[in-house]
Amino acid sequence: MGKKTIHVSDFTGTVLQDDDEVVRVVVLEHPDLVAGPVQLDATPTEVENIDDAALDVAVVEIHDRHGGGEPRRVVLTASEFDAMATDVPMAQLLKTAERVRPPKARKSAEKIDHGTLDHAGKPHRGRVTEEEARLVREQLDEVNKRLADAGVRQIDPADPEHALRYGFPTP
Repeated sequence: MGKKTIHVSDFTGTVLQDDDEVVRVVVLEHPDLVAGPVQLDATPTEVENIDDAALDVAVVEIHDRHGGGEPRRVVLTASEFDAMATDVPMAQLLKTAERVRPPKARKSAEKIDHGTLDHAGKPHRGRVTEEEARLVREQLDEVNKRLADAGVRQIDPADPEHALRYGFPTP
Protein backbone atom coordinates (compact mmCIF):
# COMPACT_ATOMS: atom_id res chain seq x y z
CA MET A 1 0.00 0.00 0.00
CA GLY A 2 1.29 3.48 -0.84
CA LYS A 3 0.44 6.98 0.26
CA LYS A 4 -0.13 9.96 -1.97
CA THR A 5 0.15 13.53 -0.82
CA ILE A 6 -1.97 16.12 -2.58
CA HIS A 7 -1.01 19.77 -2.22
CA VAL A 8 -3.74 22.38 -2.43
CA SER A 9 -3.76 26.15 -2.34
CA ASP A 10 -4.69 27.38 1.13
CA PHE A 11 -6.49 30.34 -0.45
CA THR A 12 -8.70 28.62 -3.02
CA GLY A 13 -8.43 24.89 -2.40
CA THR A 14 -7.15 24.40 -5.95
CA VAL A 15 -5.15 21.18 -6.34
CA LEU A 16 -1.50 21.96 -7.07
CA GLN A 17 0.22 19.68 -9.55
CA ASP A 18 3.75 18.38 -8.94
CA ASP A 19 5.18 20.73 -11.58
CA ASP A 20 3.21 23.80 -10.37
CA GLU A 21 5.13 26.61 -8.74
CA VAL A 22 4.09 27.05 -5.12
CA VAL A 23 4.34 30.45 -3.46
CA ARG A 24 4.80 30.50 0.30
CA VAL A 25 3.01 33.35 2.06
CA VAL A 26 4.04 33.97 5.66
CA VAL A 27 1.44 35.87 7.70
CA LEU A 28 3.34 37.85 10.32
CA GLU A 29 0.51 39.91 11.77
CA HIS A 30 -3.28 39.68 11.48
CA PRO A 31 -6.06 40.45 13.97
CA ASP A 32 -7.09 36.76 14.00
CA LEU A 33 -3.52 35.45 14.35
CA VAL A 34 -3.07 34.38 17.95
CA ALA A 35 -0.11 31.97 18.10
CA GLY A 36 2.57 33.64 16.00
CA PRO A 37 3.35 33.63 12.28
CA VAL A 38 1.84 31.00 9.98
CA GLN A 39 2.60 29.83 6.45
CA LEU A 40 0.11 29.48 3.61
CA ASP A 41 0.61 27.93 0.16
CA ALA A 42 -0.71 29.61 -2.97
CA THR A 43 -0.23 29.74 -6.72
CA PRO A 44 1.62 32.65 -8.32
CA THR A 45 -1.59 33.91 -9.96
CA GLU A 46 -3.37 34.00 -6.61
CA VAL A 47 -0.82 36.43 -5.17
CA GLU A 48 0.22 38.36 -8.29
CA ASN A 49 -1.91 41.39 -7.35
CA ILE A 50 -0.93 41.44 -3.69
CA ASP A 51 1.55 44.30 -4.21
CA ASP A 52 -1.17 46.40 -5.89
CA ALA A 53 -3.44 45.88 -2.88
CA ALA A 54 -0.72 46.82 -0.39
CA LEU A 55 -1.33 49.89 1.74
CA ASP A 56 1.13 52.59 2.65
CA VAL A 57 1.10 52.26 6.41
CA ALA A 58 2.95 53.49 9.43
CA VAL A 59 3.62 51.01 12.22
CA VAL A 60 4.25 52.77 15.51
CA GLU A 61 4.74 51.80 19.12
CA ILE A 62 3.13 53.85 21.85
CA HIS A 63 5.14 53.81 25.09
CA ASP A 64 2.93 55.12 27.88
CA ARG A 65 1.60 53.97 31.23
CA HIS A 66 -1.16 51.92 29.64
CA GLY A 67 -0.47 48.26 28.90
CA GLY A 68 1.49 47.45 32.03
CA GLY A 69 4.79 48.87 30.78
CA GLU A 70 4.64 47.09 27.42
CA PRO A 71 4.40 49.29 24.31
CA ARG A 72 1.26 49.16 22.15
CA ARG A 73 1.84 48.55 18.45
CA VAL A 74 -0.50 50.49 16.16
CA VAL A 75 -0.83 50.28 12.37
CA LEU A 76 -2.42 53.19 10.56
CA THR A 77 -2.35 54.53 7.05
CA ALA A 78 0.66 56.66 6.28
CA SER A 79 -1.59 59.59 5.35
CA GLU A 80 -3.37 59.42 8.74
CA PHE A 81 0.00 59.38 10.50
CA ASP A 82 1.36 62.19 8.33
CA ALA A 83 -1.64 64.35 9.22
CA MET A 84 -0.64 64.22 12.88
CA ALA A 85 2.35 66.49 12.14
CA THR A 86 0.92 70.01 12.01
CA ASP A 87 4.04 72.11 12.64
CA VAL A 88 6.56 70.45 10.29
CA PRO A 89 5.83 68.02 7.42
CA MET A 90 6.14 64.38 8.57
CA ALA A 91 8.86 63.60 5.96
CA GLN A 92 11.05 66.36 7.42
CA LEU A 93 10.19 65.37 10.99
CA LEU A 94 11.24 61.75 10.35
CA LYS A 95 14.57 62.83 8.84
CA THR A 96 15.51 64.93 11.86
CA ALA A 97 14.03 62.82 14.67
CA GLU A 98 16.23 61.09 17.24
CA ARG A 99 17.20 57.57 16.18
CA VAL A 100 16.13 54.63 18.32
CA ARG A 101 18.93 52.23 19.03
CA PRO A 102 18.05 48.56 19.01
CA PRO A 103 18.41 46.89 22.40
CA LYS A 104 21.80 45.32 23.01
CA ALA A 105 21.86 41.56 22.72
CA ARG A 106 22.25 39.87 26.06
CA LYS A 107 24.95 37.31 26.50
CA SER A 108 23.76 33.79 26.98
CA ALA A 109 23.23 32.89 30.60
CA GLU A 110 24.46 29.38 29.82
CA LYS A 111 27.57 28.69 31.83
CA ILE A 112 30.27 26.53 30.29
CA ASP A 113 31.47 23.68 32.47
CA HIS A 114 35.23 23.42 31.87
CA GLY A 115 35.26 20.32 34.06
CA THR A 116 33.94 18.25 31.14
CA LEU A 117 35.97 16.77 28.31
CA ASP A 118 34.06 18.91 25.78
CA HIS A 119 35.35 22.14 27.34
CA ALA A 120 38.45 21.24 29.37
CA GLY A 121 41.49 23.27 28.32
CA LYS A 122 39.57 25.99 26.47
CA PRO A 123 41.02 29.39 27.27
CA HIS A 124 39.01 31.21 29.95
CA ARG A 125 39.62 33.86 32.55
CA GLY A 126 38.26 31.87 35.46
CA ARG A 127 40.09 29.60 37.87
CA VAL A 128 41.00 26.14 36.59
CA THR A 129 39.24 23.56 38.74
CA GLU A 130 40.99 20.38 39.82
CA GLU A 131 38.58 18.41 37.60
CA GLU A 132 39.52 20.45 34.51
CA ALA A 133 43.25 20.16 35.29
CA ARG A 134 42.94 16.38 35.79
CA LEU A 135 41.10 15.96 32.46
CA VAL A 136 43.74 18.02 30.65
CA ARG A 137 46.62 16.03 32.21
CA GLU A 138 45.02 12.61 31.67
CA GLN A 139 43.68 13.23 28.15
CA LEU A 140 46.06 15.84 26.79
CA ASP A 141 46.17 14.42 23.24
CA GLU A 142 42.37 14.41 22.93
CA VAL A 143 42.07 17.89 24.47
CA ASN A 144 44.76 19.31 22.15
CA LYS A 145 43.13 17.71 19.09
CA ARG A 146 39.80 19.32 19.98
CA LEU A 147 41.50 22.68 20.60
CA ALA A 148 43.40 22.46 17.28
CA ASP A 149 40.19 21.57 15.42
CA ALA A 150 38.56 24.66 16.93
CA GLY A 151 41.53 26.85 15.95
CA VAL A 152 42.40 27.57 19.59
CA ARG A 153 45.84 27.50 21.19
CA GLN A 154 46.94 24.04 22.33
CA ILE A 155 48.27 23.17 25.77
CA ASP A 156 52.03 22.65 26.06
CA PRO A 157 53.11 20.94 29.33
CA ALA A 158 56.62 22.38 28.82
CA ASP A 159 55.20 25.93 28.91
CA PRO A 160 55.66 27.11 32.52
CA GLU A 161 52.34 28.99 32.48
CA HIS A 162 50.45 25.92 31.18
CA ALA A 163 52.32 23.63 33.59
CA LEU A 164 51.29 25.81 36.54
CA ARG A 165 47.70 26.26 35.32
CA TYR A 166 47.01 22.55 34.69
CA GLY A 167 49.31 20.94 37.28
CA PHE A 168 51.98 19.48 35.02
CA PRO A 169 55.41 18.90 36.55
CA THR A 170 57.47 22.05 36.08
CA PRO A 171 60.57 21.62 33.90
